[in-house]
Amino acid sequence: MTPPVPPSPHAPPHAASAPSHTDCGTPVLRSTGSGAAAGEASGACLNAHEAAAFLRLNEKKLYELANKREIPAARVGGKWLFPRTLLEEWLLEQAHGGALTDRLLITGSDDPLLSATVAALASTLGGEALVAYSPTTTRTGLELLAQRRANVSALHWGDVEHSAQQHATLLRRFGTHRQWALVRLALREQGVILRRGLAVDGIGTLAAFDYRWAMRPRGAGSRHFLESALASRGFAADDCSVVASAHSEREAAALVAREDADCAPGTRAAAAEFGLGFLSLGWEAFDLALPREILFRRLFQDLLAALGAPESRAHAQRLGGYDLSPLGKLIGLD
Repeated sequence: MTPPVPPSPHAPPHAASAPSHTDCGTPVLRSTGSGAAAGEASGACLNAHEAAAFLRLNEKKLYELANKREIPAARVGGKWLFPRTLLEEWLLEQAHGGALTDRLLITGSDDPLLSATVAALASTLGGEALVAYSPTTTRTGLELLAQRRANVSALHWGDVEHSAQQHATLLRRFGTHRQWALVRLALREQGVILRRGLAVDGIGTLAAFDYRWAMRPRGAGSRHFLESALASRGFAADDCSVVASAHSEREAAALVAREDADCAPGTRAAAAEFGLGFLSLGWEAFDLALPREILFRRLFQDLLAALGAPESRAHAQRLGGYDLSPLGKLIGLD
């Protein structure tokens, strides 16, 4: 139950309603009838006075937390605004052992090994905790992480030699990145998934002729890798004959397996999972971004332990295209 905010001494004592302008630009009417105190901060965004009262802090401490980016806040027109919903979530996050520590929601890039490991961990935990994986794309995953709709986001962006710089650049686009950690899961072999029986001498052949592509959306790491490889050979993604769009890497592999497409960007592991051919374009880093307070929670540490267990390593070897030697390494963001 959230603590009540005391009424403002400047609020009119018998006003039927008064517009609030602490809703990030959208006025909301506050009723002063039964169940709502006059002047109660009920908007989507609170000002500093309201937020300090809500958290039962003095305003000096609140500004200190906001300036250090340790609390959800945005500076608009020279004034700090505090999203009420995020403040409530922040309070729960600070209460270790509280309501949100019994779940781990993972999004971002798709990966067969991560998916299999999460499924096995979820089965082991049973009703004790929730561990779930809902793949999107690298960029969408980071957006969900920034909105606190996910706990962990998987990402890959470019070749392994430039991954640390490119991953840090991606994360710095989000104002909350200073509270995030970046953990390396593996190195993966990235390239083009090929339908059974298709043999080509290079990516230029796939782009120059009428081979049917199942293409990933913009913001997907596999599409970014493909576009870079095509550009280095004088081609572009627009040169590819796209017949289908795939929302995840494994959906792309399924389209190729059904022969609805001839090829798709993706990893060797995704191709092997569906018994398909593969054209290698190089190696990439596969990382996990997450808030620092989640880094040492039991569920995330259980996930890392499960990924390093003999069963997961054996599965990675069967699929191929993985190097798990950097598993668990913290990557600097500066």
